[in-house]
Amino acid sequence: MGQLGVWALPALLGAAFCLAEGWRSADTANNTGDAYQPLQPLLKTEANGRIDRLSHGLDGDPCRKRYCGRGRQCVVSEVTGQAECRCQEKCHSSFVPVCGSDGKFYENHCEVYRTSCLQKRRIFIIHSKDCFFKEVVQITLPEDKRVSITTVTVGLSTVLSCAIQGTLRPPIIWKRNSIILNFLDLEDINDFGDDGSLYITKVTTIHMGNYSCHAYGYEELSQTHVLQVNVPPVILVYPETQAQEPGVAASLYCHADGIPNPKITWLKNGMDLQPRISKQLSLLANGSELHVNSVRYEDTGAYTCIAKNEVGVDEDISSLFVEDSARKTLANILWREEGLSVGNMFYVFSDEGITILQPGECEIRRQIKRTERIVASYEEMCPKSEGILPQRCVWSSAVSVRDRYVYVTQPLQKRLLVIDIQAQKVVQAVDTDPVPVKLFYDKSHDQVWVLSWGDLQRSHSTLQVISQASVGETHRVVRTQFQRVDNFFLPPTNLIITHVRFGFVFLKSEPAVHKIDLETFRRVKSISLKNYSCVPVSMAYTHLSGYYFIQCQSRNRTTPTPQLIIDSVTDTVIGYNMDVTGQPYVSPDGRYIVTPDDQSGKIRIQTLSFQGELNLTWELDTPLQQVSDLVFQHSFTESNQYSVVATSAQGTDLMFSDLSSGQREVFGNLKEPLPPLSWPWSGANRVVVSSGLFGQYLVTPSAESLFVLNGKQSGLHCEVSDIKRGNTVVWVGEV
Repeated sequence: MGQLGVWALPALLGAAFCLAEGWRSADTANNTGDAYQPLQPLLKTEANGRIDRLSHGLDGDPCRKRYCGRGRQCVVSEVTGQAECRCQEKCHSSFVPVCGSDGKFYENHCEVYRTSCLQKRRIFIIHSKDCFFKEVVQITLPEDKRVSITTVTVGLSTVLSCAIQGTLRPPIIWKRNSIILNFLDLEDINDFGDDGSLYITKVTTIHMGNYSCHAYGYEELSQTHVLQVNVPPVILVYPETQAQEPGVAASLYCHADGIPNPKITWLKNGMDLQPRISKQLSLLANGSELHVNSVRYEDTGAYTCIAKNEVGVDEDISSLFVEDSARKTLANILWREEGLSVGNMFYVFSDEGITILQPGECEIRRQIKRTERIVASYEEMCPKSEGILPQRCVWSSAVSVRDRYVYVTQPLQKRLLVIDIQAQKVVQAVDTDPVPVKLFYDKSHDQVWVLSWGDLQRSHSTLQVISQASVGETHRVVRTQFQRVDNFFLPPTNLIITHVRFGFVFLKSEPAVHKIDLETFRRVKSISLKNYSCVPVSMAYTHLSGYYFIQCQSRNRTTPTPQLIIDSVTDTVIGYNMDVTGQPYVSPDGRYIVTPDDQSGKIRIQTLSFQGELNLTWELDTPLQQVSDLVFQHSFTESNQYSVVATSAQGTDLMFSDLSSGQREVFGNLKEPLPPLSWPWSGANRVVVSSGLFGQYLVTPSAESLFVLNGKQSGLHCEVSDIKRGNTVVWVGEV
């Protein structure tokens, strides 16, 4: 990190400043009470070298013994003949510059006190070099350069140049979110040019936003730089291959992320499809879905999705085979037998075991009973637990690991289970610290993170990690150094952000978040929240501008603490998130921050622009009383848009809401959820889980059954009965 260089005025200015000091000293030494009476001619006598003051020469002069003070002079009134004190008409001409307490620059001391007299207010001399510099150094900023917009493509470097100019310009200070950057040891902002420019190496989306520059000591004159980071398109198609029989409908999906939003076009076997769009072949959701109304043999082909924006292009192929059931090809067999029977399923963990559900047909593909044996150890999947009668399975959290395994915690068994998705069997039990309650899969490092409470009072909570979670046949946990862990947070990945380096740990009752390296499991730094009296409860993250949103523990029910925002570029708290309170959720593309506020009964929706501007967009009234869980569902009518689906912790209602328009739809009669007290593992006593990026189905449980929702129609699809306490759900599949 570059440091501010030593900035010195030229010798001439230094001499002038010293002259001012010397003049003041001499003045103090040689003049007493009448030092600031009017200056009069001086006469040196030839006899003894004395200097006599020439006055009117008479002891009867009214001004002889009259002291008027600084900035004033004694004059004899022509009318009364009496001595009067008046403001000095002028001062002796000399350039011995000083600064007044009014912030103005004066040529000498006399001018300070004369001005004080004329303005009838106290002005005194300030012995400040900063004041002196401000008057001597003249800097300017052209009006048309007060705001500058810079656009750069992700991965490149950029230079922000400060347009403030002037003779003897002091060093340039750069800020982001009011935090000075010059003295921070930042990895990606590590140099400041001789001309005061700001260098950012390997720009990412976290760098977008506003930067300001000003000359040191001159904060009132600043330039704002708006940095927009463009990202070339990245696409994902689904399915890569599908086989259909003639006469049925088929859809090919293409999801594209990028900044600005990419435009999608399709080719079939290398030929543009646009002229052939008809009732038979239609494009939906701005081209994100290519729908074939009734497939024919001639529809067989390779369909190329192309996404393009200002800075790049990406493409991928989705293949469609149209054949009748009597002429199955290898592709047909693979798609039907492997794609449908193994992938694209909900795994629901309930009292009686594990239910594997195919949502489209509401078909239970397999049930793993609680008495089934674990392959590696031959133990029962759900052995009898102390204090649990009758015998049943107790689960708390589950994650899908690269569509090869599902990991699920058994908090009362001090372990987690590993389920092989292909075999659809429990293959291993992994011992953990007591009461494992929360799992998170870090795709960047192929790690499963495990939070254990130690006991039901959470008095000995620890954090453990399983490395190489998707490979090998035997897995084990490694305990990290963190004790008294209250919670942890790892940012999710998406199409644009495929690697995450850091996570955060919260310790019990501590007003701080601790940044950890996900490779070494070591603490990198601690970010104090003490100044805001905030004990963190949960976090959310957006890669646009790199903001972390922190939910703070409420001091009391009537005055909840607003969320805090941490800037990941500087690892600094930049303030409150307006007056938003509650648990934050961020959409997969990072553009929406959604916060249910149980205090007001509203759901507050904020948007983050590509220029890094955070704005409150909607406040939705909700009948849910208290939100239990919330999930994002991609839009089926617009590309790069989302809806939210929220469940109630205390009632039977569920709400769909479109984030772009604010329109909402409430669906009721989903039966009562688990009582909150009977689900101690998290605040989500009624979860809601979506079926991936391209899926249209969602699952949410009641106390004794399971509901499958159709997100495309914003309504109920089916109910699956006899699934008790099925509040641990995970989606397994490509979409």
